Amino acid sequence: MPAACDSVLEDIEDIVSAEDPKPHERQFGRNNVFPKVRKRSSQKTAQAEDDPPSDSIIPGVQKIWIRTWGCSHNNSDGEYMAGQLAAYGYKITEDPAEADLWLLNSCTVKNPAEDHFRNSIRKAQEGKKKVVVAGCVPQAQPRQDYLKGLSIIGVQQIDRVVEVVEETIKGHSVRFLGQKKDHGKRLGGARLDLPKIRKNPLIEIISINTGCLNACTYCKTKHARGDLASYPIEELVDRARQSFQEGVCEIWLTSEDTGAYGRDIGTDLPTLLWRLVEVIPEGAMLRLGMTNPPYILEHLEEMARILNHPRVYAFLHIPVQSGSDSVLMDMKREYCVADFKQVVDFLKEKVPGITIATDIICGFPGETEEDFQETVKLVEQYRFPSLFINQFYPRPGTPAAKLPQVPPAMKKQRTKDLSQLFHSYNPYDHKVGERQRVLVTEESFDSNYYVAHNPFYEQVLVPKDPLLMGKMVEVSIYEAGKHFLKGQPVSEGRAHPASITRPLAKGEVSGLTEEFRRAPRNGPRWRALPSAESPEQPPLLSPCLALQLPWQGGGALKVLSASLALLALLVMFYCTGMKTEL
Repeated sequence: MPAACDSVLEDIEDIVSAEDPKPHERQFGRNNVFPKVRKRSSQKTAQAEDDPPSDSIIPGVQKIWIRTWGCSHNNSDGEYMAGQLAAYGYKITEDPAEADLWLLNSCTVKNPAEDHFRNSIRKAQEGKKKVVVAGCVPQAQPRQDYLKGLSIIGVQQIDRVVEVVEETIKGHSVRFLGQKKDHGKRLGGARLDLPKIRKNPLIEIISINTGCLNACTYCKTKHARGDLASYPIEELVDRARQSFQEGVCEIWLTSEDTGAYGRDIGTDLPTLLWRLVEVIPEGAMLRLGMTNPPYILEHLEEMARILNHPRVYAFLHIPVQSGSDSVLMDMKREYCVADFKQVVDFLKEKVPGITIATDIICGFPGETEEDFQETVKLVEQYRFPSLFINQFYPRPGTPAAKLPQVPPAMKKQRTKDLSQLFHSYNPYDHKVGERQRVLVTEESFDSNYYVAHNPFYEQVLVPKDPLLMGKMVEVSIYEAGKHFLKGQPVSEGRAHPASITRPLAKGEVSGLTEEFRRAPRNGPRWRALPSAESPEQPPLLSPCLALQLPWQGGGALKVLSASLALLALLVMFYCTGMKTEL
């Protein structure tokens, strides 16, 4: 117990002894107090010195390199993102070394594609490049460790690429992964009339729907693209018409399953195709993308008539994946081998010369040697001129990844055996000496020829004459290889242009109005509106740069004068100076 006080305190203030400092002494004593400065880590200090403040960065003047992996749907998305960025003022470069930011548009179908994507991210970071990722990989698995801290553009959010890039350049991380919806109903994706830079100005890729109706046990794309969502017919026809007006002479229809088109909006694929045929000019062609057997079975008669149309390639990509019903059942493909044969046999009879392309997966979990031999017999029977052979790769999060796996050596051997069978026959030898009409659209990889396609979408190499590009010409076939034919234009033949409109120059932005074209490229910026489906995500573009992106909102395009912009900058610097003085 503490000793009792010797005296009683009459007031609390009496507790202050005579030796204690007086109030005025405590006040003056503060002059000897110095604030303690926190030491920043050298790494953060160096980074702060290297990176300018985000408010001092002018968006829309940087160089951007875009890399896309995967299918034609993904390539179309990449073209749309490039077009919007270029329209905003960014320079799209083909040199990754000179780029300030890398936009990496990924594919999740197979492990090697994702490995290349991951390696590109690491290479960009080692080169101190800003990185934005897009496509199916981050959409399906945005929480992967190697994606931490990176900005992400979801597969249905490509119309917000300008916002994401601007914020990333400022040093921020932004992620848009939501779905486009209208009154609760899922839409096919971003608008089709967005600005676009076509990789090939003569070819327009149109996505007619996204997602699918299947639930294949090996497929990771389903996790990213989701269930079927189709674009309205009128929007697709308008996009095709606009493309032809810009000098396009070939249209590719693409999606995860074109055969399922329209089932969610009360229409079907043949109805769309007949409407599109009406707007195809003479000399131009339409190519139909991949369709699974179940959905084409219902429209065989109608599809045969469409594929016989002179402005539609007699070509169809129908993936079978395996010649074994047991394996197809484990894959949950929802058809049997007999269904596939019925489709192929009917079309080969009704559409003479048609090209049927297909896909096969070797080494799917549970595939026995007997199952594999069934696949071999199928290839021997049809001798497909175009065959995509894939070794099975278990994709994380898919049911097939949890099944007992075929040994890697066996998968590799089966893939090799089937490839040898495919290369043992030449499907085009009988065509030497024929005369064919071909549409010339691109340059060969070795730059020695121009590449054309005949009515069956078979590749025909022709002389590199600039007068032939973009035209339908008659050639005489003089040589056949495994994957190509070679043709010489006949002297009396006449080149038919697909359109009277001059094609856009390589790198030129498609879909811009004259008003937009006259707007200064490095002057005012355009402000994006929030997506309809995600009002909680406000526009991220700097308000001081403020204008409305014409493809993201209605209303007249407002233009700020240069004098007002200059005045705003002067006020900003003046206010900054006042704060410094204070």
